Order: sequence, then structure tokens, then C-alpha cells
Amino acid sequence: MKLEDAFFNWLQMKIVSEARPDDRAAEDTRLFFEEILREDHSVTSYQITDDDSKIVITYQIGEEVKKLQFEKEYAEQLLTDINSNPIYNQ
Repeated sequence: MKLEDAFFNWLQMKIVSEARPDDRAAEDTRLFFEEILREDHSVTSYQITDDDSKIVITYQIGEEVKKLQFEKEYAEQLLTDINSNPIYNQ
């Protein structure tokens, strides 16, 4: 899995797990992507900043610091889809 994909998947699951703290599957999936970031991509740290339209992840691999940017609406789409599906909101 490419680094950008791993961060995007992790970000979606972070958004879902924070919005749905009792959703154990969301939390487990977030932790799974954190493991991929650490073990497959050697990410040692990361932080998120956001505004109304974008989310920026600043991360470190070794001594190198880089940034990824995602559209906020796109990152929040999974939560929107879950919340709009009655099967997940019983």
C-alpha cells in the first residue's frame, strides 16, 4: 500500500472512530493503519492540522519531515456514508 493511501485510510478511520467512540471496529481499523504506517513506511511521528477545506498531515520518516494534504470533505466522506446508512445507526 502506498504511503499516501495508508495515511488517507488512517485519516478516515480516525475521523470515524472519534465521531463514534463506541465503534470498536473503527478503532481497530485505525490502529491497523497506524501499524502499516510504522512498520511498512517507517513513519515515526505525525500530526494533523485542518481548516474549513483541507486537512494537512505533517509526518516524519527518519530525519525527513514531509506533508500530505487532503480535502476535508473527501476525508470525511466515510463518516458521512456511515451516518446516512440506517443499518449502522441502530
